[in-house]
Amino acid sequence: MTIPAGVYISVPFCKAKCTFCNFASGVFASERMQGYVDRVCHEIEGARAMAARTDAEMPGQVDTVYFGGGTPSLLGASQFRRIFGALRREFDLIADAEITLECAPGQLADETLNELVEQGMNRISFGVQSFVDRETAAVGRLHTRLQCEAEIARLRAAGVAEINLDLIAGLPYQSRESWEFSVEQAIASAAPHVSVYMLEIDEESRLGKEMLAGGERYHAAAVPSEDESADWYQMACERFDAAGLRQYELSNFARMGHESRHNLKYWQRQPYMGFGLDAHSMLLRGTEAVRFANTDEMDAYLGETIQRIPKTSLEFDIVGREQAFEESLFLGLRLNRGVRFDALRSEFGEAILQDVMPALLEVREAGLLEMESDRMRLTARGRMVSNEVFSRLLIASAA
Repeated sequence: MTIPAGVYISVPFCKAKCTFCNFASGVFASERMQGYVDRVCHEIEGARAMAARTDAEMPGQVDTVYFGGGTPSLLGASQFRRIFGALRREFDLIADAEITLECAPGQLADETLNELVEQGMNRISFGVQSFVDRETAAVGRLHTRLQCEAEIARLRAAGVAEINLDLIAGLPYQSRESWEFSVEQAIASAAPHVSVYMLEIDEESRLGKEMLAGGERYHAAAVPSEDESADWYQMACERFDAAGLRQYELSNFARMGHESRHNLKYWQRQPYMGFGLDAHSMLLRGTEAVRFANTDEMDAYLGETIQRIPKTSLEFDIVGREQAFEESLFLGLRLNRGVRFDALRSEFGEAILQDVMPALLEVREAGLLEMESDRMRLTARGRMVSNEVFSRLLIASAA
């Protein structure tokens, strides 16, 4: 049976760019938005032609749609109507599809919200980052705690019950006490899903450059240590678990039945198509898979057409058997339920699993991995140093 695809739509527009961010997003003139929407719709309409160029299988059904950014809620109602029209003409969007919108508090107009609900949007991911106003202001966020609370109430009144709150540990001026306050506010909101990230500062971001060179404009000196952030992350894991928000992935916590269906596609290596600036795709191709991505340069993206795509955009990576095994291992171990041995054996055979077994046993002896008769999963300590675990296993599988 063909697995339905997920669709990711990149909307790279922001009212203000966070100081720690170096994503392919930014503050663009409003008149560029319509041209961007036109380009995205044109790309959607050519999705099957693009898949054919890679000899990949394009699922007919779509069961998740995710608008990410940037701040997708800055698009207008008519622009979302146009995108959904293109999606429904090209794909069979199933009736109970999970449709998610990333949103900054205070940046979703009533008209846009009403249109999105009419189109079937049933999940919002709020970039709260912190419920402490000094911390959000320090990194260029424009909202306040009171705005966040008001937005959550407004969404529920509009019938959107699936709400995710993003929090970041390690923001400038954050302390253990202020972090604990943000965690408790997230719990008190009764949101059924919370994502927690430790601050990662790109060296090319404004904050990253200031941390390297010194200075005070972006509050680099007030950034907590990595050890402090790690302690706060662990505290959040414990508090959320006690409140019924179970950790199901390294950065994600949900009440039972409220996990992100779209993000689970990435971790379970299910097919997805990405449209828009810097959007990535993964489609199946027989026993292999193929990955490809759009340019991260706005001018280049807007200049492309399906009929005349620059040669660089035709490049794609074939995911062969060994790479697919690595991906199944590393992505699966991000999930708290871990990876089943029989699933790996069924897809890849016993020999490749035995090749990596010495490294798995070594990681287990270090207290970073649990191995049972039917599955393996990271321990709580292993989740704290997951990159170290993955690098050990990568070296072993490449040997």
